[in-house]
Amino acid sequence: MTPFFDPWWLPVIFAGLMGLSILLYVILDGYDLGVGMLTRLEKDEERDLMVASIGPFWDANETWLVLGIGLLLVAFPVAHGLILTQLYLPVVLMLVALILRGVSFEFRAKAPPEHKHRWDHAFFAGSLLTALCQGYMLGAYVLGFDQSFAAVLFCLLAALGLVAGYLFVGACWLIYKVEGDLQQRAVRWAEVTLWLTALAMAIISIATPLLSTRIFTRWFRLPEIIALLPIPIASATLFVGLAIFLRRPLRPKDELSWVPLATAGILFALGFVGIAYSFYPYLIADRLDIWQAAASPESLSIILIGALFVLPVILGYSILSHWIFRGKATHLSYE
Repeated sequence: MTPFFDPWWLPVIFAGLMGLSILLYVILDGYDLGVGMLTRLEKDEERDLMVASIGPFWDANETWLVLGIGLLLVAFPVAHGLILTQLYLPVVLMLVALILRGVSFEFRAKAPPEHKHRWDHAFFAGSLLTALCQGYMLGAYVLGFDQSFAAVLFCLLAALGLVAGYLFVGACWLIYKVEGDLQQRAVRWAEVTLWLTALAMAIISIATPLLSTRIFTRWFRLPEIIALLPIPIASATLFVGLAIFLRRPLRPKDELSWVPLATAGILFALGFVGIAYSFYPYLIADRLDIWQAAASPESLSIILIGALFVLPVILGYSILSHWIFRGKATHLSYE
C-alpha cells in the first residue's frame, strides 16, 4: 500500500497532533481541575456557583486527554507501552480520581442536602489526586523515568507544581466567569498561585537542560540561545504583567476579566513549547525518537485521515460550548 503522505513527515505530524491535544487538555481541563480544588475554600452557595461555572465544559475538556492518549497508542505503540509501563501506578490512580470526580459532580447535585457535603469532598479529592498524578507523571517523564530517590523527590515537587498551576488557571477562570466577592477572592487566589506556578515552571526549565548534554547543548549553544531568548523573556514579562494587572480594581462585569485566563493559557503554551523543543525528536529523552516509536507508514496514513475528521469535531464542539455558555456563570439546575 502506498502511503498518502510522505512517511518521513507522518510521525512528525502525529507528534504535533498529540502535543496539541495534551496542551489543550492541560489548559482546558486544568481550569476545571483548579476550580474543583478551589471549591474547598468556599461554602455551599458559592461552591455551587463555582461548580456551575465549569458544568457545561468539563466533559468536553477531558476529551482532549482521551484523544492525546489515543494518538499515542495508535501512532506510537512502542512509546505507549514503555511510558504506561513506567507510569502504571500514577495512571491507575489518575483514572480512579477522574471516575471519582465525574461521579461526585453528578451526585452532589442530586443527593439529599445532608449528604451533599460528602460528594463535595469527593469532588475536591478527585480533582486534587488527578492533578497530583499528572504532575508526578510530568516529573517522571522529564527525568526519563529515573527511579532514584532524588528523582522521586523531583517528581513529587513537580506534582505540587502542577497543582499550583491548575489552581492558578482555575482562579483565572473564576475571575472571568463570576462576579462580586467571589471574583475578588479569585483574584487573591490568582495572585498567590501565580508565583507558585512561576517557581514550578522555573524548576522544570532548569531541570530539563540538566537531564542530558544534548538538551543542554540545544538551549545554550550559539545561535540557538539567542533565538530561544524570547521564550523565557516573554514568560517573565507575562508573569510580571499579570501580577500588576491583578492589582487593579475589577469593576462589576469587567470587560477585561478574560485577560488573566488568556495570559495563563499563553504561559502554559510557552512552557509546553520549551519542553517540546528540548525533547524533539525524542518521545523519551535520548532513548526513543518519534521514528523509532512510530507505527508503519501505511497505518499512520489511514489513522491520519480519521484524526483529521475527529480533531475538528472536538475542537468545534469545545468552541461552540464556550460560545453558547459565554458570560457570567449562573447556578446549575436539574429541575
